[in-house]
Amino acid sequence: MDLSKIKVIAFDADDTLWHNENYFQEIEHKFCSMLEEYLPQHSVERELLKIEIANVALYGYGIKSFMLSMIEAAIQISNKTIQVSVIERIIALGKEMLDKPVEKLEGVEDLLDSLKRSYKLVVATKGDLLDQERKLKKSGLAYYFHHIEIMSEKGVEDYQKLIKHLDISPSEFLMIGNSLKSDVLPVITLGGYGVHIPYHITWGHEKIEKMIDHSNYKQLNSLSEIRSHLKL
Repeated sequence: MDLSKIKVIAFDADDTLWHNENYFQEIEHKFCSMLEEYLPQHSVERELLKIEIANVALYGYGIKSFMLSMIEAAIQISNKTIQVSVIERIIALGKEMLDKPVEKLEGVEDLLDSLKRSYKLVVATKGDLLDQERKLKKSGLAYYFHHIEIMSEKGVEDYQKLIKHLDISPSEFLMIGNSLKSDVLPVITLGGYGVHIPYHITWGHEKIEKMIDHSNYKQLNSLSEIRSHLKL
């Protein structure tokens, strides 16, 4: 992969710059345990995921969307017999998530510091605007970024708009993230470059069963490995 023409490096945020999905998994496990009297945990997980995916178009991504989906799932799974106290507990779990600390991935800040000298750095992430702004502020990483883009979706057209705003060509744009679906495929479709750094947990909606064989694509094991592919 030839990255010699790259001018802008964009990073996904959740599970690329800081840990995120582990918090969702923790709360989902608690939610499924709360509904064990109605369905086995694996069945609750399956029903919740279906509702989450259906609700993305209405609520977008993030914790608030997750809370609403958990409430809807509880109502459906219980056939509308769920107690108010359980709904209150779901809301409390969501608020608990919103108050979680931001735990940066290892080596992130050192990498951003070295890249900032040679490239414009961008955050390109999905999620709830307030929550992503909160995490960025808590992380202390905002200083390193030329531009922050919090997107409702990450498709080809969304990246086209971002690249146009940055006033560069796709061949000068590199996207780094943990999702093949959201961070890599749309970008290489446009003629940009995509680096996939898998996180140990992947939300079901982001999973794809696809092998990518493309000169503009690379999978790495950690963020620090990108150094060897760039001019630093």
